[in-house]
Amino acid sequence: MLLRIDHVGIACENLDEKIAFYEATFGVTVVSREVNEEQGVKEAMLHVADGEGGGSYIQLLEPLSADTPVGKFLAKRGEGLHHVAYGVTDVTEAIEQIGGAGVRLIDKQPRHGAMGTSIAFLHPKDVGGVLTELVESPVRQS
Repeated sequence: MLLRIDHVGIACENLDEKIAFYEATFGVTVVSREVNEEQGVKEAMLHVADGEGGGSYIQLLEPLSADTPVGKFLAKRGEGLHHVAYGVTDVTEAIEQIGGAGVRLIDKQPRHGAMGTSIAFLHPKDVGGVLTELVESPVRQS
């Protein structure tokens, strides 16, 4: 079911500063910047590598306000790993299978993600304490 690690989401206080750090330190390149009002974040996707299943990225997330999920995360835990995202061929099918296996779903239906993807989150308490995201790329992988 899982094609690859699509991205690792990292919560940060200042998106521009973190982008500069990751570019200078790791030589990665920003391929997308968006404001996602629904999720309450400014985000940047930094390209790490390409593989058979598609690209892998680092996603930097800055909250739009303190009362958003990422804002609350930062207040409680500080900057750092927020979630791990896995690429899937069909996010709707994946959440049906995973939900059918008893894992609680944060999203029962896919929603808009970065770079035109369809995404859904799984409850961290059912996935070893890790907020887990499923990602379907806009162009289906064969």
